[in-house]
Amino acid sequence: MLSAVLHSPEAVEISIRIIEAFVAMRHFLLANAQVFQRLDKMELKQLETDHKIEQVFAKLEETAVTPKQGIFFDGQIYDAYEFICGLIKSAMSRIVLIDNYIDETVLTMLDKRETGVLATIYTKQISQQLELDLTKHNAQYTPIEVHPFNKAHDRFLIIDERIYHIGASLKDLGNKWFAFSIMNDLSPDELLSKL
Repeated sequence: MLSAVLHSPEAVEISIRIIEAFVAMRHFLLANAQVFQRLDKMELKQLETDHKIEQVFAKLEETAVTPKQGIFFDGQIYDAYEFICGLIKSAMSRIVLIDNYIDETVLTMLDKRETGVLATIYTKQISQQLELDLTKHNAQYTPIEVHPFNKAHDRFLIIDERIYHIGASLKDLGNKWFAFSIMNDLSPDELLSKL
């Protein structure tokens, strides 16, 4: 556009160079079109491969085996905490805890659940401190329901359609020896119907 307005020898020479550059670029693109097509195909194949690898890892995570039973010994505080938090994080629809001795640490553990997962606790008594902790918690975080229930001696943790029998209160994990096991002979709804 400038060469149409400017008629100096420099403007004409630069216009010629620009046209030559475009011609050279066009020849380069035409000569290497197959290379660019191959690069595009390789990139698409790489994206497909990456996607398949991600799917494989996702399946491996989904099918990670949760032990059916086990023992934690005194001093395994973090291991026990991590195990229970892993169960809580795995919940897809509901968590029900039956535990006579809970405190604010249990509320914090239950906050590790995914959005939309309901959490309900049945405990021996709801003290004024627990009522205060629960009110403050539910004002800021996804609510947790707590109901009084004093007929259980043992602790049970329902994660979706599985019942875990847990020997220690969640607030005391790892302080002393305790065992856990999955109960396959009873459905969660059968257990909850007895409450």
